[in-house]
Amino acid sequence: MMSILFILAGFLLLLAGGEALVRGSVAIATKMGVSKLVIGLTLVGFGTSAPELVTSIQAALSGASGIAIGNVIGSNIANILLIIGASALLFPMVCPREAILRDGMVMAAVTGLFVLACFVGVLNAVTGIILLTLLALYLGLTFYIEKQEKGQAGEMREHETEAHPTPFKSVPLNLLITCGGMALLVLGANMLVQGATELAKGLGVSDAVIGLTVVAVGTSLPELATSIMAAIKKQSDVALGNVIGSNIFNILAILGITSLVKPIPVPQEVLNFDVWVMVAASAALLVFAFSGKIISRVEGGILLGAYVAYIGTVAMLSSN
Repeated sequence: MMSILFILAGFLLLLAGGEALVRGSVAIATKMGVSKLVIGLTLVGFGTSAPELVTSIQAALSGASGIAIGNVIGSNIANILLIIGASALLFPMVCPREAILRDGMVMAAVTGLFVLACFVGVLNAVTGIILLTLLALYLGLTFYIEKQEKGQAGEMREHETEAHPTPFKSVPLNLLITCGGMALLVLGANMLVQGATELAKGLGVSDAVIGLTVVAVGTSLPELATSIMAAIKKQSDVALGNVIGSNIFNILAILGITSLVKPIPVPQEVLNFDVWVMVAASAALLVFAFSGKIISRVEGGILLGAYVAYIGTVAMLSSN
């Protein structure tokens, strides 16, 4: 029972901390005259992935490597199947084809690279350096291209920034909010990892299973909240940009930083099944986005149904 309470408390703290971190840092950057494009590419991207980052680092340091890597893979799966599925089911999502073509292809390439890295067996410091270098190249090239010729991808990032209104005009107050958000993230991650580890032991399953399911959904709450609100406001580019950007950051930034902090062994069960679900989910999103001008309610229902089937399969495999 205590493990469930720790997990729920961790979720709430991560959600509150992530939102405070994003809003506070965006407010400070805006006050300093930083462009919406740069803010959307960096602060919003890092901020919405902050729960996954802090949780994965905490899990790795605690020796729960299955949670560290399962959190990222499970979050990427949930981002597409659960978040895009639920958002499209509410309102069909218009797809900015130019933006999806570029950032979607980057997401596909990064996902493929991650799968190859998994076959090495351990994500170590070398892997981390490669991933973080690729992240820097992606951010730098994207910013350069958008400054030369502004397009749909840049507009999508700017709309993501606008989806996080700044709470106050005072820089010291926003700095306090940002620091408070970081403190909540650390505390929430600590409680979540502790609760998840105990839950895994109590259920007799691996920590990777808990990371892929319970932890992954919890750390994806900021993306879920942002995308659902964007869908209600019919700002589909915000929802899509949020998910695609998050999936890129999850692999390049979170696994890059975490593997620098401590090597992450890749569980065989994850390599045999879950990474391929992540690949299939990424492919499905791109197919749906390019097959028409929208991701329809039917396609949203298919994605959501696939997520239910995935969770059911993980539960069934873990019980055997």
